[in-house]
Amino acid sequence: MPVNLMPSGLDMIRFLPETLLAVAGTLIMVLSALLRRGSNAFGNISIAALAGALAAAFYANGMQGPAFGGMLMVDGFATFFRALVITVGILTVLASYRYLQRQEAEAGEFHALLLFSIAGQCLMASANDLIMIFIGLEISSIASYVLAGYFRDDKRSSEAALKYFLLGSFATAFFLYGVALVYGATGTINLISIRAAVAGQGGAAASPVFLGVAAALMFVGLGFKVSAAPFQVWAPDVYQGAPAPVTGFLSTGPKAAAFAVFLRVFLVGFEPAGNNWEPLVWFAALLSMTIGNFAALPQSNIKRMLAYSSIAHAGYVLVALTARSDSGVAAAMFYLAAYAFMNLGAFVVVGHLAGKGERYQNVEDFAGLGQTQPATAAMLTIFLLSLIGVPLTGGFFGKFYIFKAALDSHLVWLTVLGLLNSAVAAYYYLRVLVMMYFREPGAAANEAEPLTAGTGAALVLPAAATLFLGIFPSWVLGFIEKSSSLLK
Repeated sequence: MPVNLMPSGLDMIRFLPETLLAVAGTLIMVLSALLRRGSNAFGNISIAALAGALAAAFYANGMQGPAFGGMLMVDGFATFFRALVITVGILTVLASYRYLQRQEAEAGEFHALLLFSIAGQCLMASANDLIMIFIGLEISSIASYVLAGYFRDDKRSSEAALKYFLLGSFATAFFLYGVALVYGATGTINLISIRAAVAGQGGAAASPVFLGVAAALMFVGLGFKVSAAPFQVWAPDVYQGAPAPVTGFLSTGPKAAAFAVFLRVFLVGFEPAGNNWEPLVWFAALLSMTIGNFAALPQSNIKRMLAYSSIAHAGYVLVALTARSDSGVAAAMFYLAAYAFMNLGAFVVVGHLAGKGERYQNVEDFAGLGQTQPATAAMLTIFLLSLIGVPLTGGFFGKFYIFKAALDSHLVWLTVLGLLNSAVAAYYYLRVLVMMYFREPGAAANEAEPLTAGTGAALVLPAAATLFLGIFPSWVLGFIEKSSSLLK
């Protein structure tokens, strides 16, 4: 039966956030030829566009349903991830005002690429078929590759972009091979139709080729995007070489959008075959937590340390995916929100302290920050304690809900091993706190600039959100629990 793909007014409303971001990104590209390269106007336009897209996302949530012949699905799940990646974008723009000025970098291209990447992530969050997922993935990824190598004269930045692009292209190829096998076996790319076929209603999809190879290939592609082991080798080099605000953005926004795809594909399309792919995700979750935490222990470069940390945190979210339940989906959503605020905030501090050319990137460079800039040190303390999972922070309840969902699904060993990994992680986070409060100030702390309004907002807002999620988690969980059922 042919599908009517002519957009209606309702379709356009449901697609409004992506439209606003794409139009604003194009506008900034045009204006970059007319305004001076370091103008704050580009950031102001980005903030306005992102605020408009955020309002549009919540407005579209009041008109939930499929769009463009079922290729997109606007529901509470999509709205949550749209709001999350747009919020990450706003915080990244706030952090980039002073950073770009200090580095004497072109602001127009930076903000245009950022908006295009966020548009792709919003599309990923609402995509309901595999081709739309791929389109959103590529829109986000191509802009991210360029952002990683934004400082073309910096060898570290160029190396980061090249590694990210080459490995990302291979991962995308694996994902597309998986999509091809899915279509060949089921004759559809719609996730709901794929689910029916996997359940046996279509017949052909029950073949081992579909259940095994297709799921594994798509897992490789998505595993790279979330930096899950054993596909994590790109993360430390890319995080170290990319500009600090970009690193913070890459570790939160694209990762959250990729996990949204992960949850939709495996808990909607492949859910009836869960017994086949669950061991694979179980193993990847354990490997990610273990490799990430133990590799972070000896790191002296804080960006590499946080990169390995991000691998471990991807493992925690995979634990929630392994649970294969609505409570697991809710736990993953809550954790991704908490992680976005605490990790992005940590990278904002790194970018603030690094100085021109990011000279100061080592853990030792944080020595004495508690004496020279106590407010900055206090907010970094909140982020690091949340990353550990200390009570009264969002990270604590994030891990609590994930491991509770795992126990409810009888994943006892995975829960025990995850908790042990969390204990290991405390060492390398606390090492930074010791440097800040129990060492004499070094050159980085003494030379650090006072916080500007934009950088201060990019620290205060995530710190407040981290504490809010740790003290009043039920306020956010109410919306998440209504949105966690991927099949209404």
